[in-house]
Amino acid sequence: MKISIVNGPNLNLLGKREPGIYGSTSFEQFFEGLKKKYPQIDLHYFQSNVEGELINELQRVGFDHDGIILNPGGYTHTSVAIGDTLAAITTAVIEVHISNVHAREDFRKLSHVSGKAAGSIIGLGLKGYELAIQYFLMK
Repeated sequence: MKISIVNGPNLNLLGKREPGIYGSTSFEQFFEGLKKKYPQIDLHYFQSNVEGELINELQRVGFDHDGIILNPGGYTHTSVAIGDTLAAITTAVIEVHISNVHAREDFRKLSHVSGKAAGSIIGLGLKGYELAIQYFLMK
């Protein structure tokens, strides 16, 4: 089973950025733990602060992976292009957000991703990524 985790802008700052919201663990540390916990899964990780790079990665993995876990960060609320990409690829996508975007600023309540994803996990911290993996394992 091949699952790719694709993270958007500012998620490279996990562990440093607003630890009260996002925690004190870097995503790289968390990802190493996921790989140890799920050795039977070929897990890949990609992060970019650039919208076009995220689209390129989604297109690259979007036809031959068993699942994609996508946290588009702030592009969730602004990127029609990422939403269009999800509509174009065949691999199922689970949208994950570490914070509860619905409990934050009003502009965060709009998602160009949710309607194209198989499901969304919002506000459960880094645990959301693991829950998305478990979803793909049950499929």
